[in-house]
Amino acid sequence: MDRSPVNWAEGDIMDIHKLIQSPESEILEFKKTFGKETIISLTAFANSRGGRVVVGVDSNDKVSGLSIGAETIQQYLNEIKLATYPQILPHVDLYEIDGKTVLVFEVREYPIKPIACKNRYYRRVKNSNHLLSLDEIVDLQQQSLNISFDAYPLKDSLSSLNESLMHRFIDRVNSRGRINLQDDLLMNLTKLKMIQNGSPTLAAMLLFGNHGYSIHIGRFKAADTIIDDLLIKDPLPEALEEALIFIKKHINLSYEFDGSLQRTERWQYPIEVIREVLLNSVVHRDYKSTSDIVIKIFDDRIVFANPGRLYGHLTIEDLHRDD
Repeated sequence: MDRSPVNWAEGDIMDIHKLIQSPESEILEFKKTFGKETIISLTAFANSRGGRVVVGVDSNDKVSGLSIGAETIQQYLNEIKLATYPQILPHVDLYEIDGKTVLVFEVREYPIKPIACKNRYYRRVKNSNHLLSLDEIVDLQQQSLNISFDAYPLKDSLSSLNESLMHRFIDRVNSRGRINLQDDLLMNLTKLKMIQNGSPTLAAMLLFGNHGYSIHIGRFKAADTIIDDLLIKDPLPEALEEALIFIKKHINLSYEFDGSLQRTERWQYPIEVIREVLLNSVVHRDYKSTSDIVIKIFDDRIVFANPGRLYGHLTIEDLHRDD
């Protein structure tokens, strides 16, 4: 039996027999009977790419069929509406296969996520339903509304921001030539969405204020032997420079002479690479976590670690795959 997956596109004329022969996937699931698990799957599909639940077929492709009365389908739809919030109303098709009735519930990806089923949130991951954690619920909502975490306004006053750093930032933005900002500092930061309704956003606090996040760097002779360390809590532009200075202090530097008057520096690691990794550690950390960025310098390596996880439930194994 052919068990290759089928990707159903809008407008396809559905071959129910071919659909039943397809394996369960990110967009397809089989249920022998209608019940709570059917609604959970529809909710997970609505929070993902959309999908179909075929009811009346078991996971071994065997058509068991359903007993359908005059009000059965409407009853199922009412149960789905009552169990979900915001309410979802899937499209339903009825098929007869060898004298047995099969229902196909289809739901599209919901534009405003997440959808809840009995106050619990699910998302489709491969061929199963994944119960979302609180952080994942927040992430899904932010993605759905196209809201960045650092865009949230804080209760701090504008006086808590370092004005000198703000002016330096504006000068740097202008030097790139893409945006022409004027002399009005408040207007500039409002235009850049770092100030909302007169309050600084988290982005502004990260760049110019006392944000409460730290970079902790240590120089180690062994895994349990530290000979120097530094805890940096400054605004991020200054914190990055301080971190780079500390790293350069604890890695090897040699010089090459080619006969000219100027010597050439040769660092143990390319400084451009160190700067890029350091910048990525700051930019891509999870700012919902208050844990420190940790940098460990050993004789033969530097280890960078920041709070967070790979986007969208990706694993290291996924990154090694070509598909």
